[in-house]
Amino acid sequence: MTESLLLSRRDLDFLLYEWLDAEALTKRPRYAEHGRETFDAMLDLSAEMAARHFAPHNKKNDAQEPRFDGERVHIIPEVGEALRVFAGSGLLGATMDEEVGGLRLPSLVAGACMAWFQAANVGTCAYPFLTTGNANLLLAHGSREQIDTWVRPMVAGRFFGTMCLSEPQAGSSLADVRTRAEPRPDGRYRLFGSKMWISGGDHELAENIVHLVLARIPGGPPGVKGLSLFIVPKYLLNEDGSPGARNDVSLAGLNHKMGYRGTTNALLNFGEREGAWGELVGEPHRGLAYMFHMMNEARTGVGLGATALGYTGYLHALDYARGRPQGRPLTDRDPASPQVPIVEHADVRRMLLAQKAYVEGALGLCLYAARLLDEERTAPAEEERARARLLLDVLTPVVKSWPSQWCLAANDLAIQVHGGYGYTREYDVEQFYRDNRLNPIHEGTHGIHGLDLLGRKAVMNGGAGLRLLLETIAATARRADAAGGEAAEFGASLTAAAQRLGAVTAHLWAGGSPEEALANASVYLEAAGHVVLAWIWLEQLLAAQGGTSAFHAGKRQAARYFFRVELPRTGPQFDLLMARDLTAAQMDPDWF
Repeated sequence: MTESLLLSRRDLDFLLYEWLDAEALTKRPRYAEHGRETFDAMLDLSAEMAARHFAPHNKKNDAQEPRFDGERVHIIPEVGEALRVFAGSGLLGATMDEEVGGLRLPSLVAGACMAWFQAANVGTCAYPFLTTGNANLLLAHGSREQIDTWVRPMVAGRFFGTMCLSEPQAGSSLADVRTRAEPRPDGRYRLFGSKMWISGGDHELAENIVHLVLARIPGGPPGVKGLSLFIVPKYLLNEDGSPGARNDVSLAGLNHKMGYRGTTNALLNFGEREGAWGELVGEPHRGLAYMFHMMNEARTGVGLGATALGYTGYLHALDYARGRPQGRPLTDRDPASPQVPIVEHADVRRMLLAQKAYVEGALGLCLYAARLLDEERTAPAEEERARARLLLDVLTPVVKSWPSQWCLAANDLAIQVHGGYGYTREYDVEQFYRDNRLNPIHEGTHGIHGLDLLGRKAVMNGGAGLRLLLETIAATARRADAAGGEAAEFGASLTAAAQRLGAVTAHLWAGGSPEEALANASVYLEAAGHVVLAWIWLEQLLAAQGGTSAFHAGKRQAARYFFRVELPRTGPQFDLLMARDLTAAQMDPDWF
């Protein structure tokens, strides 16, 4: 069997079964009907579907991006065909209950399945990604009638979903959202306003599109406290639940992006005529709290998507390096001797090892986060569930942002390994980079997540989340110390870095000035992220310690690389943070 260039099944098996103990989840009532055989079957199915139905049109979807002719959106037919296959697999409801058509898979296994599709074709994959998040929000916060009306058709693949937050004048500043929702006597609302950057915002890939829209009910509080959440479908429903008349939701135009070109990205106008019909989700003025359910799921999903793109780029670069002959060993300059594959050159191995450390570390982080979701949902004791919830909360900015930064760096290195060929459209790594460049932006920029981590997550509840993270890291370091040797050495390095993270956090807030504390929040996010990834790599090192295969040796070498090359990057960053440096913050706009 040819080794996949999408993901490494061997690595997934290691992470799921040798480290994160996916099989232990089957002892819990929710997952009792599953076993390793069903998990493996879903992973096999996902790999096959991704390779057969998603990957083949990835480049075509990029070259022939969706087009709006003024009346309808045109998308290559392969996208719809792939999505019908995906819906038929049941994966739209992978983690949901059977009563709505779900498979009740653990989030850990569902995440591993989804990564295959994100690696194969992130543009096509975005439609089910958003639909699942939309449905999960409504399962958590919608009424029974809303679940029956909207969620069931989404899980079946008949309806697709979106999230509508940003507006042209507001961007990420949701306090400035202007879209208004005027109440009507029948309990529904009429919406008026515009939403920008709406992925999957218009198409004809499904019978209907379920928009989840943040809007203001007149008379509500100002700022984000006045936002409410509404279901606003593209088509109104007939009595039998089938799509009927077009709602007052119109496509003003499509945005044309550098990457992710296979996903429609829309400017939508609500209420150009009489107003778009919408129905309230939950209570008025609690819309942002509800939307965070989908946003946090999307953030961890963005991290996984960034990882998948970095991972497939690494595998393509590795395959190219093994097969591309160029140059000779430094000790053999005889032009008559045969050339060697470029993987034999030390600098190429350096670039490949960096990619391996980034993408395998990021995949471990993302799947660890998915495992926390399963703990939050099914752990026997409330204390365990609360612990998982808190730890996932503090890790979410890192899960989103670290892969978005460093797996993009892996894509950059993949191009470099290819040399001039990598910079051409004929080779896939060029598109992987363009697709992945969106991930440091959407679902919150690095700057936003830096502010979230340092300004909120690290200090909430008296710093309980950060303390829990540091305690969890310390427990791994103690296991490493007990293992002795190299593991103990790396554990000591991790302990020192984690202690410094805690000290820096306290020092930044000791000054009492939020502006001063948060001036270098992005630097803090990056440094904290590297500490977290060193912890993830130490966990993988311990899991791989007894293995004698080349695979296990590669894991140990990647861990060495991370501790010897990457973790030391945090030293100067912590120095900068301890100095409370304000060089950038004090730059006068007129000086640029």
